[in-house]
Amino acid sequence: MVLGNFSVIDAHCHIYPEKIAAKAVAGTDRFYDTVAKCRGTVADLISVGTEAGVDHMIVQSVATTPKQVTGINEFIAATVAESAGRMTGLGTLHPDSEDLAGDVRRILSLGLKGVKLHPDIQAFKIDDYRFLKIYELCEQEGLPILMHTGDSRYDYSNPNRLLPVMQIFTGLTVIGAHMGGWSLWENAVEELSPLPNLYVDCSSSLPYMTKEAAVRVMRRYGTHRVLFGTDYPMWDPREELESFLSLDLTDTERADILSRNAQRLFSISLK
Repeated sequence: MVLGNFSVIDAHCHIYPEKIAAKAVAGTDRFYDTVAKCRGTVADLISVGTEAGVDHMIVQSVATTPKQVTGINEFIAATVAESAGRMTGLGTLHPDSEDLAGDVRRILSLGLKGVKLHPDIQAFKIDDYRFLKIYELCEQEGLPILMHTGDSRYDYSNPNRLLPVMQIFTGLTVIGAHMGGWSLWENAVEELSPLPNLYVDCSSSLPYMTKEAAVRVMRRYGTHRVLFGTDYPMWDPREELESFLSLDLTDTERADILSRNAQRLFSISLK
């Protein structure tokens, strides 16, 4: 499906098994004091995504304990395998795992294309020494990391934590979710935009920013390094697409953000 003249990849979608989806979504709602617009199940994502005009979804989940890593990665891989080519999956890692190298090998063997980390929910600072092995392994294997970044309530994932890591692991590609720093957008773009190996996505940002600020921040990073994402199930993909398309961007910038950048980064071929 093509939305007008644009193909659409939603690069930031959380999904959960049917039996735990309601509980998982409620937990995120409590953490952020929000009410999710969607259900968080695979069937719901496909339904609302199709209705919105999304061609492809990048799906993930987060391990809050080491013992969750294997089950989550297998669930994501199985979901991708059953998606008829409509999904790309990211694995998850936990810094307290006893076998991080083995976990990364398993991610690769499952065909997952990157790693999702959420320092705030996992309760580790981005520059905590326990994360360093993850960065080393992902850099070595060419696995991009989609990382939650920014929250003025905490100091786990703010720009000051990400910057030194990116300066050390110069071969590591990181997608800084939420424009590189949720609730800290201006500070994030000031500190992080010079980093050549940093991408950002626009998930959970457009509802909080003026249109002018969103465009300014995207262009400061470089629209060739911005991905469209909805943070499903927190937001409705149709509403997020409407918000994005209302921004004063050129058609080339829209095409890059909506699909081309994600296609290039994750080697996605759209049918």
